[in-house]
Amino acid sequence: MFAVDLRSDTVTVPTPEMRAAMAAAEVGDDVYAEDPTVNRLQETAAELTGFEGALYVPSGTMSNQIALAVHTRRGSEVIVPEGAHIYEYEPGAMAVLSGALPRFAPAVRGAPTAEGVRAAIRRSPHQAPTGLITLENTHNLAGGAVVPLATQAAIQSVAREEGIPVHLDGARAFNAATALGVGIADVTRGFDSVSICLSKGLGAPVGSLLLGSRAFLAEAHRYRKLLGGGMRQAGVLAAAGLIALTRMPAGLAADHARAKRLAEALAGAPGMTLDPARVETNMVFIEVGDAAGLVQRCAARGVGLSSMGPRTVRLVTHHQVDDAGIALAVDAIVAAAGSMARAARA
Repeated sequence: MFAVDLRSDTVTVPTPEMRAAMAAAEVGDDVYAEDPTVNRLQETAAELTGFEGALYVPSGTMSNQIALAVHTRRGSEVIVPEGAHIYEYEPGAMAVLSGALPRFAPAVRGAPTAEGVRAAIRRSPHQAPTGLITLENTHNLAGGAVVPLATQAAIQSVAREEGIPVHLDGARAFNAATALGVGIADVTRGFDSVSICLSKGLGAPVGSLLLGSRAFLAEAHRYRKLLGGGMRQAGVLAAAGLIALTRMPAGLAADHARAKRLAEALAGAPGMTLDPARVETNMVFIEVGDAAGLVQRCAARGVGLSSMGPRTVRLVTHHQVDDAGIALAVDAIVAAAGSMARAARA
């Protein structure tokens, strides 16, 4: 256990309110669509985002992969932004499950251009046809960067012209909405399907929501069953998801502010490089000479960080890291990076 855990916003534990709701949850068999708490969660998500319906699934990876399976046919290509989670961290699932291939669109700070997406679309009988366009907002490997709404709209316009569906990996879509100062429906508008994670910044213990039309969800329900995602009395989990969906977004601005303060406190410290201006949401990425070494030294000081590559370390704020935790983390990281820098010069 860490005194301060900044490895991810997935490390949070359920709040007392969530635990109480889980214990008191009214339940039924969700495979028969008879769990009232799951149904209420799905209805609430649909109302908040402007979709016809939602499907509760165990994970964000499953949610994304169900969407790919519904939208594509085997042998088609899926356009993904460079560094997208759907390719980088869902280990070959689009190929294994849907027989689909990734085609990368150049992306600056996680955001492809409409022109770049149009150029990636393929129709030739000699090539794999484009079956789906995906975006990720916020974009993890771009440092939690927010994809502008105008960019989303421009890409959606290209997709409509070409008759290609568009899916949003919105695992942290509520973070995007908070950073932009808009409602969640503004972020999800115009997509054919959206995946939203409840167990990241929103703090639920388990689950994601897949949003779409009734026709889309009818197929999605079948794929959820095929992938082993059908759960029985899932209301005990959905009860926490309801609190995550309706109460926890209000705290995301504080997470973002702490990430910014964390970055500003670390900027200029010996042994590391970062730009606080690039911190848009709840992630701070720093460059160091030895990422694994920094993670190890900070762990010994009670601070959890994530190595994202040989020289890249990620720090993620969440509702269970307070101001005192940020101060402790800064002290540990500065001390560890400084000792590494001195050792390298010796």
